[in-house]
Amino acid sequence: MREGRLFRCSRNARPQKALVGGAHVRTVAPLSLGKWMGRSDWQFLLIAMGLFLAPVAARAEFPSVIEVGKFSRGTVGPTLPEGWHPLTFKKVPKQTSYELVKDGEIVVVKAMSAASASGLTKEIRIDPRDYPILRWRWRVEKVLTRSDVTRKDGDDYPARLYVTFAYDPEKTSFPRKLAYKAGRLLFGEIPIGALNYIWDRKAPVGTIVENAYTSFAQMVVVESGPQKVGTWVEEERNIYEDYIRAFGEEPPMINGVAIMTDTDNTGEQATAYYGDIVFLQSMKESSR
Repeated sequence: MREGRLFRCSRNARPQKALVGGAHVRTVAPLSLGKWMGRSDWQFLLIAMGLFLAPVAARAEFPSVIEVGKFSRGTVGPTLPEGWHPLTFKKVPKQTSYELVKDGEIVVVKAMSAASASGLTKEIRIDPRDYPILRWRWRVEKVLTRSDVTRKDGDDYPARLYVTFAYDPEKTSFPRKLAYKAGRLLFGEIPIGALNYIWDRKAPVGTIVENAYTSFAQMVVVESGPQKVGTWVEEERNIYEDYIRAFGEEPPMINGVAIMTDTDNTGEQATAYYGDIVFLQSMKESSR
C-alpha cells in the first residue's frame, strides 16, 4: 500500500495505509414571601437554586455516551451504515467488501478481504478529555499467518479500528510540527496522529509500536493470536492515555474513526465482524 487517504489522509494515518441556559424560577406570589424572609434571603435562595440547576443543565448538554457507529440500528444489506463512507486507496485495485448482516438478532458489519484493502470511515469531532473511553466489539474468523506489525510487507490485520486526531499547533511538539508541515506539502491535509487498534498475529497484547511506514501512526495491540478467534470480544480503551503513551503529548481533538480488514500486503484472506462503536465520558459510564 503506498497511497490512499483517511479524511484526506492515507491508510494508517499515513500517506500509505495507517494514516465527529440559565434556570428559570416562577413565583406565584413573591410579595407574600416577604412575610417569611427578608429581601436578601430571597435573592440568596434564587442564586442558590441557579447554582444547583446549572450543573444539571450542563450535564444534559453533554450526553454520557456518543454513538459513532450504531450498526445495530442498520438495515441488513450492502448499504453502508449511516454517516460512514468508503475508505479506498489509489494503488490498491481490489477492495475489501463490507455489508450489514445479522449475527443472531443483532445487526453488525461484516468485512471480507482477499488480497485487498479498503475500509469504512466516519468524520467526527470529539474532545478526548471529555470522552476518553472508546468501546467496541469485534470478531475474526482467523488470524493472518504472514502479518507482522514491524514490517511494511506485514502491515495487514484481520481487524483494525482507527482513531485519528486533528492538528493543533498548541498541543504539538516542535519536531512533530516540522514533520507534519512536511507531510502536508507532499500529501495535503493529514491527521497529526492516529491510533490503530489491531488484532495481531503474535505481538503481545498491550504493545504500542510505531507504524512500519510512519511515526504519525501508532499501532496498539489489543488482541493477539488465535485464542479468541470465532468469538465476540468486547474492547475498551482509554484513548486519552493511549495517545499520551504513544506520542508523548496531550491529544488534540478526535476528527475521525475508521474500521478496516486488509490483506493486500500478505495476499491472504480474512473475514471480520464489527459491532457498535461508542465513546464514553468515564469508565463508570462504560460499565452501566
